[in-house]
Amino acid sequence: MGRLELYGVRWCPYTAELREALAWRGLSFVEYDVEADPTALDRLLRLTGGIRTVPVLVEEGRVVEIGWQGGGCTV
Repeated sequence: MGRLELYGVRWCPYTAELREALAWRGLSFVEYDVEADPTALDRLLRLTGGIRTVPVLVEEGRVVEIGWQGGGCTV
């Protein structure tokens, strides 16, 4: 896998579950809290075409997953 980025929020259980799944698989990733980081929120909205659901997993600048196992949180 290429460079992974995880966009989420601290309080979202789906973000926590995806973070744990990535760690369990031994994958390195950079995490962005879109509530705490307005620049990350802007980047998330550009990547998703305005979709405000997290978590979002991005690989090498391309969205590979929005939400986690059928769920997500709106920001």
